[in-house]
Amino acid sequence: MILGIDLGTSVVKAAAFSGDGEVLAVEGRDVKLYNPRPECSEQDIDETFEALGEVVRAVTRDTDEPVEAIGLTGQGDGLWLLDEDGRPVRRAMTWLDARANSIVEEWMSSGVFEEHYRRNGNITFPGTPAAIMAALAKEEPESLERAATAGYCKDVVLHRLTGERATDASDASEPFMDHERRDYDPSILDLFGLEKYERLLAPIDPSPGPMRPLNAEGAGLLGLPEGTPVHNGPFDLPATAMGAGVTRVGDGVIIVGTTLACEVVADRVDTSGEPGGQTLCALESNRWLRAMPAMVGTASMDLTLELLGSEHEEIETFLADSPPGANGVTVLPFFSRSGERAPFVEPNARGRLSGMTLGTTRADVVRAVAEGVGYAARHCLEAARLDGEITICGGGAESLAWRQVLADVLQQPLRIARRPEVGARGAAMAAMISAGIDFDHDEWTRPEDTVQPSEDLAELYEEGFDGYLKRVEAARKLW
Repeated sequence: MILGIDLGTSVVKAAAFSGDGEVLAVEGRDVKLYNPRPECSEQDIDETFEALGEVVRAVTRDTDEPVEAIGLTGQGDGLWLLDEDGRPVRRAMTWLDARANSIVEEWMSSGVFEEHYRRNGNITFPGTPAAIMAALAKEEPESLERAATAGYCKDVVLHRLTGERATDASDASEPFMDHERRDYDPSILDLFGLEKYERLLAPIDPSPGPMRPLNAEGAGLLGLPEGTPVHNGPFDLPATAMGAGVTRVGDGVIIVGTTLACEVVADRVDTSGEPGGQTLCALESNRWLRAMPAMVGTASMDLTLELLGSEHEEIETFLADSPPGANGVTVLPFFSRSGERAPFVEPNARGRLSGMTLGTTRADVVRAVAEGVGYAARHCLEAARLDGEITICGGGAESLAWRQVLADVLQQPLRIARRPEVGARGAAMAAMISAGIDFDHDEWTRPEDTVQPSEDLAELYEEGFDGYLKRVEAARKLW
């Protein structure tokens, strides 16, 4: 049995997989986000460990089979500070944190932002390690002085489970990486004025990374035998692409989650064009993922339903009750406090609802949001140079009606990734690759279904996408 652990922003999950990729058991526990100030988004690291112990013990209790290997994945970006003993210096700051908005704006106006993108292929948004580190250096330098490691979520867990300090190439891809060498570039730290904190960066494992034995503390936390092999896998975006079976250059995946993460496999680093999105190292040394993790995913629908006093179960009915085009209602779904980061960067991006009349219904608003997210996905995939098939997964893709809307807006078939827990599946696969365990890749990643677009809607949604792009450009002048 292979265990895949996914340390999400709001939920920690563990999934147990058989040798042929069948899911034997899944457990999840919510973790709390703290907002000490409206612009701050923090997690308690010890609460994350408590949730981790609970889900692993529950899964192994349900399966009662020995664990051959553990694969880790989790949320990317943010800043997770540990002291020399591997204990938290303070609550972690997540990728949703917006305390560095003004710093990113300064970097954008000074040219630092664009110079970094041209070197590294990644944009700097407020929730990136560089931006949060710069904000702490200004507001809370004592936290950085007390820290021995500034890591990522799954790296913190690796340290607790194995006692070793390391990160992987996908998490380290931004903001400080030299993609040619797959190692840190000191000149990028200099660019951000963070050179004194280079000591906080953990060593980068060469891909696919080693297996490390579970130590006594980790064994006590998880309820597993000491020495169980642990792998520090790719973070959640690349892990999900792996679990979805997206491997060919030009193929893409859409993760309809809190983030609308759109990724396309590439065989080179491209830093041309308008800065936007991320360039992430894949497990293979000659592959990258051009990622456009837009901030406009299921959170946009969550907010809409909350404002309407409606439940998620009503989405299917709403989308059936409003026709394609939403009776003229349109939405720019930029509702994140920290603005947008893909396929363009606007820290002050804000949402917009247009085209309403006295005849507008709740169903029209819900459909407009669903279509707006679809237009955002197309915008991201085109910027990432999609030239192949699309696979889809994530909580939003569980809605049959919403994924049909996405197929119609994109006018392309959508392969439904093998479920559940596509990210944990990718983490388990990465662990097996590292451990040299044979498995059938095609069987592990076979799609469950395919959604075909309604061809009679092609013209409607082509015009709709053109209108969406014009509304975005008009809004950017106001932002």
